[in-house]
Amino acid sequence: MDTSMPQLRYRKFKRTWGTFYAFDNHTGNSVSLKTRDKHEAERKVQAMNQAELQPAMNLGLARVYMNGADPKLVTRTWQEVMESIVAQKSDETRRRWEVAVKDRNFDCIRHRPVAETRPEHFHQVLADGKVSTNVYLRRIHNHALGMDWLLKPVIARLQWPKPQYKGKRAITIEEHQAIIEAEAAAAERNKGSRNSDRPHYFERRDFYELLWHTGASQSDAAFLLAEDIDWRNQTICYSRKKLKSRGTTTIKPALIRFGKDVAEILRRRPEKGPLFPYLRTVRPGDRATEFKQRCDGLGIKGVSLHSYRYAWAERALKCGYPERFAQQALGHNSKAVHHAYARNAEVTVPSLDDWEASFRTGTNPDGLEKPKVLPVDFQSVGANGSPKRTMAGG
Repeated sequence: MDTSMPQLRYRKFKRTWGTFYAFDNHTGNSVSLKTRDKHEAERKVQAMNQAELQPAMNLGLARVYMNGADPKLVTRTWQEVMESIVAQKSDETRRRWEVAVKDRNFDCIRHRPVAETRPEHFHQVLADGKVSTNVYLRRIHNHALGMDWLLKPVIARLQWPKPQYKGKRAITIEEHQAIIEAEAAAAERNKGSRNSDRPHYFERRDFYELLWHTGASQSDAAFLLAEDIDWRNQTICYSRKKLKSRGTTTIKPALIRFGKDVAEILRRRPEKGPLFPYLRTVRPGDRATEFKQRCDGLGIKGVSLHSYRYAWAERALKCGYPERFAQQALGHNSKAVHHAYARNAEVTVPSLDDWEASFRTGTNPDGLEKPKVLPVDFQSVGANGSPKRTMAGG
């Protein structure tokens, strides 16, 4: 009977330059122990062999240490993480999170302890490639990391599956006109009847027209008040609803100057209080459903209410509308967001030769006059930008 001890997997040895290494008897590889102290090297090799021989006991010891740092660190589940996030949100953001955490894809990890989650568990959640699941799982994961409920990331940042977004496009002027005419026709068909929905057709018509002219999001437009309109300066000013939770000190309100077309729309709306009293009482999802039903009836595919923002941004880019004004109108601080909205715009790049000629003549390539650039004689300008004094005075 062989009573000899099993061969240990790792043994230490010393390189000629004095650093100790651990040699793997199974693979033949070696790894630096990063020490020149013999006793410290022996302790590290002993720990490596213990980890190899007693993995179950090591897990138990790890749980004991984690329990001392945070009593709930071992038992906390992903459902508790989700509930923690929802509790910190408010208004529309909270409603969206309440819907998101009910996603059936989360059921496979909902009651799994956070500390015992492995990458394959997350891959199971993301198996169907659903974009919303990917986005919210990453947010939930980052929240757990930020709260120190995870000792390390379950999936490294660069290893997360990239969500595959569906193509989005702007609504065309022809499609918009068809929708407006359909809403007006529906109102005419109900003229003289006791149908209480008749005013809603007019309200939706004005709502869609305002989206076309301003590029506002559906929630921001639906909650506009008559008091948001400055008729003297012909401007509409409002704070974006989705950005309110980020604070009011750094987020600038959207400020839009309107012309005669928007003025005509606004005059059809109430002079006091909500401009769209019915639509402000409807959930965003229901407003989107009403719009989709109208589009389906007209055979229009691939657009949503958000397509009005894409259309506004593309129109702005095509006509050379200054980007800083477009950002102010859309309510964004980031140039990247506006570029994303306008990525499908078709812009004809002018010839460099024509552009240089227009620069010399003081006109734009299309013939419009532009401010001329005054030449500066830098030899007669001092270091501080002021003209040099000469013997003749000046």
